Amino acid sequence: MTDMGRAVLDRIIERTEQLALRPASHPLPPEATSELVESFLAPPPARGGDLKALLERLDDAADCALESAGPGSLAYIPGSGLFSSALAEFYNRATNRYGGVAMAAPVLAALEESVIRWIAEDVCGLPAGSGGLLTSGGSMAAFSATVAARHDRLGEDLATGTVYTTAFAHHSVAKAARLAGIRAAHVRLVPHTPDLRMDAAAAAEAIRADRAAGLRPFLLVATAGTTDTGTVDPLPELADLARREDLWFHIDAAYGGFFRLTARGRERLAGFEHADSITLDPHKTLFMPFGTGALVVRDIEVLHAAHGGTGNYLQDVNDGGSVPDSAHLGPELTHEIRGLRAWLPLHLHGTDAFRESLDEKLDLAEHAHAVLSAIPELEVPAHPDLSTVIFRIRPADGTRAAADRADEASRRLLERINAHRRIVLSSTVVEGRHTLRVCIVSHRTHRDRIDEALEIIATETAGVASGE
Repeated sequence: MTDMGRAVLDRIIERTEQLALRPASHPLPPEATSELVESFLAPPPARGGDLKALLERLDDAADCALESAGPGSLAYIPGSGLFSSALAEFYNRATNRYGGVAMAAPVLAALEESVIRWIAEDVCGLPAGSGGLLTSGGSMAAFSATVAARHDRLGEDLATGTVYTTAFAHHSVAKAARLAGIRAAHVRLVPHTPDLRMDAAAAAEAIRADRAAGLRPFLLVATAGTTDTGTVDPLPELADLARREDLWFHIDAAYGGFFRLTARGRERLAGFEHADSITLDPHKTLFMPFGTGALVVRDIEVLHAAHGGTGNYLQDVNDGGSVPDSAHLGPELTHEIRGLRAWLPLHLHGTDAFRESLDEKLDLAEHAHAVLSAIPELEVPAHPDLSTVIFRIRPADGTRAAADRADEASRRLLERINAHRRIVLSSTVVEGRHTLRVCIVSHRTHRDRIDEALEIIATETAGVASGE
C-alpha cells in the first residue's frame, strides 16, 4: 500500500509542479487522440498488470485533455482543483463511509452539514434553520430545486406549471424543468435589458399574461453570474416580483455565488437572502474537484417533502437527530460523504484564503477589461460583474455584412490565440454576435499569466486586423 501510494503521490506532485509550464489546450493531433481513445476502449485483461505501466497509460490519458487545473485555463468556467481537496478525497474514498443517511456515519454527516450551513447562512445570508445538500454539480442541484418548487407550488397538477428565466440562463435550468415534468413550451425566456440582465418589468408582464391565459406561474429563476458573460440579474427586484406574485424564487449562482465571500461580491450579489433556493458550485469558485455542487434552501422541510421516501429495507435506519438524511433531500439514496473535500480545505487554509483569491480574480478581470478596451480593433461590450470579460472584433460599420465579417474575424482570432497553447479561451454568442470570453477562476491564475494572455490577444488581434 505504501509503495503504491508513493507511486501515485510522486506523479501527482510532479504534475502539479509542472502545471505552469504545461500547454493549456489539447496537446495531441486528432490521429494520436483517436489511437489513445481506441486503446482505452479495450476490456480489462484476465490477469493483472503492472502499476507503473498503468500509471504511465493514465498519464497519457490525462495529458490528452484541456489542462483545466493550470493557470492558462480561461475557457468556459474552469475548475482548478485544490491539492488539499484531493488529499481529502483520498482519505474519504479509502475509508469509504456511506453518506445517504446520517446514522451510518453520524459525525461525518455532521461534518457535511457544517459545510452546508456555512454555505447557506454565512455565504448566502439565508436565515438560521436553512439547509440543503451537496450534489454532483449545478445541474443536479437545479433539478432538486425545481422538483421542490414544483411540489410546493403545483402539487400533483403539473400541466399548466410555468417557469421564467432568460436566454442567458444555463441550459440546466430548462433541462431541470423538463426532467421535473414541465412542458418545454412553458419555460418562458424573459427578455433582457441592454446590459444583458433579466428585465423585471417584462417578467412581471409575462407572469400576468400567463395567469390570464389559465397557466400557473410557479418558478422564477435568476442568474448570479451567467456562463456567457458573468452578468448578474437584478436579484432584489426579481425577489420582490416573486414575492408579490407568489412564485418560488431560485438563484442559479453556480458560478458567482462564492464571490459573496468578498466585499465587492456581496454588494454585487445582494438579494441572495430573499431566495427560496440557491445553487452554487464549489468546484468552480471554491476550487474544489469536479463533482462538487451545492443546493441550499430557505425551508429544508420543503426539500424533504419533495424528495422524502422509504422502503421496508430501510426499517433499521434510525433518525439522524440534528443532522438530516441527505437521501431525503435529493434524488440519490447512495452517495459518498461529499463534504470532506470542502471541509478539509476550508479548515486547513481558512476562509480568508478563499476570499483573498476571489478578490484577486475580480482585480484581474478589471485589469483585463481595461487593457482589452484600449485595443482599437476590439469591441468590449460589457463591464465585468464578476471575473468574465467578453470581447470581439469591432465591425467596420453598422451593416449586417460588416458584423458577419467581424464574426468571422473573431473566430479566426480565437484559433490564433489558442494556438499559442499558453492559454485557452472559449467563445459564445451574445446578441447574435460571435464573442470571445476570458474567464478568470483558477486559484493558480495570477497577474503574470493574465498579462501574457493580454499580450497574446493584442498581438493576434493586430495580425487578424492586418490580414496576416
